Amino acid sequence: MPLHLTWQDIVVRLFLTMIAGALIGFNRGMGGHAAGLRTTMLVSLAASVAMIQANILLSLGGKTSGSFAVMDLMRLPLGILTGVGFIGGGAILRRGDLVTGVTTAATLWVVTVIGLCLGGGQIGVGLAATVLTLLTLWALKWFDIWIPRENRALLTVKTELGSSSVKDLLDVLTQAGYKAKFQRQSRNDDSQHAELAFEVSWKQPEILSSPLDLVELVNERYRVVSFDLAPESQH
Repeated sequence: MPLHLTWQDIVVRLFLTMIAGALIGFNRGMGGHAAGLRTTMLVSLAASVAMIQANILLSLGGKTSGSFAVMDLMRLPLGILTGVGFIGGGAILRRGDLVTGVTTAATLWVVTVIGLCLGGGQIGVGLAATVLTLLTLWALKWFDIWIPRENRALLTVKTELGSSSVKDLLDVLTQAGYKAKFQRQSRNDDSQHAELAFEVSWKQPEILSSPLDLVELVNERYRVVSFDLAPESQH
């Protein structure tokens, strides 16, 4: 960082910070995520201004112990990072097995670091980090959705009491390439039918639709009461 900043230096740093925050925020906003255009721009701007302020105060550092200007200038950007850590933690939500907001929290963290780099005058590092962030969020998303993931669902069917439906249905699901595990059987006292619940799992890329062929296959032999995807299987 230069010891003395000019207004041209400040304008360039703020302008590049706003552009970097806007590009990353535009990507997040298009996906309907919480940290969109304005949020990422404000977070990166705050980090950049903190580093500019630290740069301006740089010429006052290193004074004698009796000087009012004795200070640890790095406390300011470190405090920004700590504050964003709390914001990112608040963006992460967990409901049962479903965890959301992790990428949003990571995005807020990276735009903060980008703002610190640009505000501190490390223009090349900040721009390189912006490009790599956009590559990760935009381009690698199409690679990520093709990665096979473990999916789970709870399948409930209705069948007659005393039949061998559990074994038969397990065989059908296994032959179709699914893993299945019997969970429970329930029935009404005045009914001659029972409801059988199975946990079904399979691997499938995120881009593919829900396994409607599985429901159709089971429905040919049994009456499907419900087919509920586990929370982490809902895309």
